[in-house]
Amino acid sequence: MDKAAHLLISGRVQGVSFRYYTRLKAVELGVVGWVRNLMDGKVEAWVQGEAETFDKMVSWCHQGPTSARVDEVIVGDKPVDPELDGFEIRRTGIW
Repeated sequence: MDKAAHLLISGRVQGVSFRYYTRLKAVELGVVGWVRNLMDGKVEAWVQGEAETFDKMVSWCHQGPTSARVDEVIVGDKPVDPELDGFEIRRTGIW
């Protein structure tokens, strides 16, 4: 794994299967991490992978599934977490 980031995604991103499609895209690309809804209406994600697939995943998060409307994605670069394996949908969190 080359790159990792914490993402905060805002817009119409809850109630549109954003987490489900994020996980599908992550599995397709071979990136690891997690995604969850936040109580403030945003979606939070942790994404990590090889540089090329990582960049594709972050780019996808700027668009999301066709049912979503992404207004903003805040990307915070982070150190790779060697403990992560696979990509999961987590329970709603509080930011």
